[in-house]
Amino acid sequence: MSKTFRAFKFLAIAVVLFPAAPATAGSQGPDPVVRSFQAALIETMQQADGLLVQKRFETLAPRIDESFHLSVMVQIILGDMWEDAKREERERLIAAFRRMSISTLATLFDGYSGETFEITHKRNGPQNTILVETQLNRIDDSPVDIAYITKEFKIGWRIIDVIVDKGISEINVRRSEYRRILVRSGIEGLTNALNRKADSLLADEKK
Repeated sequence: MSKTFRAFKFLAIAVVLFPAAPATAGSQGPDPVVRSFQAALIETMQQADGLLVQKRFETLAPRIDESFHLSVMVQIILGDMWEDAKREERERLIAAFRRMSISTLATLFDGYSGETFEITHKRNGPQNTILVETQLNRIDDSPVDIAYITKEFKIGWRIIDVIVDKGISEINVRRSEYRRILVRSGIEGLTNALNRKADSLLADEKK
């Protein structure tokens, strides 16, 4: 499995759960948000050879913040624990999740081989969502289907989940993974684990 493909398998948590900036899409629908995010990924891949992982982190961070409704996604991951958590606990977990998620993407998107994106279809989903289906085209390999679950909020359209290669929801996969840590070690335990992972990724200046 190529690094690019593994990177997209991670995109649902690359959502990185941080308060999003105002969107520019407005009433135009979700397409501009999806296109902007994918353009940022291509740009990062094209420049990756000359950038250390920390710089790729800095390049990706604002575009991810503008594309995903991250607080909604962290609530999904926490489930019932969200209501019981203190505000400070939520904020620390969101920051750690954001940092670890962007660090992972910055590590995975470390080269460019002529990849391109295209939006192939758009359809209505449950609970006023719109599914934007796209395709990652690769020169020497088969294309990868990437579907973005989007929803309109007061701040504009945002991505709230990603489905890669017509598989299961990645946010559900991560929710299952992280909830095991939550049950065992609580919110602070998960926060610490995510920060340790981010520290490890960002410290690897060879990437």
